[in-house]
Amino acid sequence: MRFAILGSGAVGGYFGAKLARSGQDVTFIARGAHLEAIRSRGLAIQSAKLGDFVVRAPAESDTAKIGRVDVAIVSVKAYDNATALPMLKPLIGPETVVLTLQNGVDSVDDCAAIAGGTHVLGGTTYVATALEGPGLIVQTGVHRSIIFGEVVGLSDVALAKSGDRARITPRVQAIADVLAAADIEVTPVADARVPIWDKFVYLAAFAGFTGASRLAIGHIWKHPHVREMFYACCREIAAIAKAEGVTISPNRFGTLEEYMTNIPPTTRSSLLIDLEQGKRIEVEALQGAAIRRAAKHGVPVPIVATLYALLKPHEGGPAK
Repeated sequence: MRFAILGSGAVGGYFGAKLARSGQDVTFIARGAHLEAIRSRGLAIQSAKLGDFVVRAPAESDTAKIGRVDVAIVSVKAYDNATALPMLKPLIGPETVVLTLQNGVDSVDDCAAIAGGTHVLGGTTYVATALEGPGLIVQTGVHRSIIFGEVVGLSDVALAKSGDRARITPRVQAIADVLAAADIEVTPVADARVPIWDKFVYLAAFAGFTGASRLAIGHIWKHPHVREMFYACCREIAAIAKAEGVTISPNRFGTLEEYMTNIPPTTRSSLLIDLEQGKRIEVEALQGAAIRRAAKHGVPVPIVATLYALLKPHEGGPAK
């Protein structure tokens, strides 16, 4: 398959490198020093547990020079959507699939507005990687999973072709097979809204609490009241999902509690890391998206609203 990676940083760059290493035709979309590093010496992946490797693949800043692809993976930070997503247009052919792995619950709609709903698949990912320098991605741990599938309401054409809304569609399975062959832990699903909201239930709270406190999770998790409020925040997000017509996984809070009990105390959200590095933050894609959807349905979300109020002033980086 021919892939384009829109957002070749820590997440997109890592999965794109895995695909290129397995023999797929991958073009990275990047800019600046990162683009030049990929062009001159390749994209290097360092992983203490899975091994290091370097891939040499085409890299462009202008998608018009790439042309149509089979799959465009979207992994830019959500705050760049206004400028990044229009770059999808030259990549889209009649059968092109746009697979978004962005944080939050708005990305499918955002991508559909550019590419057309029938082209878009929704997904989420669990991977610990960091862009440590131009052309260098470092992975900690071994998680490298993508969960994705059709999104009911946008992909009616594909679902109609399959004839069964409860079945994984052929295009989802075909992409899943390619991802699996690239040593990516892949789970194709019939309805991607469920894993997207399952992650959002956790991420909106985790990013919010660590970001607002400016602390790694271990420093705040030792306080019982904080833990209580954290789970209450997660329940607020679950209530929004229900109002949206999405039923999260029945055991979601059981798996979440187990995860939070065992999470390394030094773990920081990417939002906190961006705050510490003076970068923009995805507050609108996370807490902002929750606030807007809650307001639409009349769902009270006082904890999410408080986190949003605390983080919003830092949306554009350090206050000036």
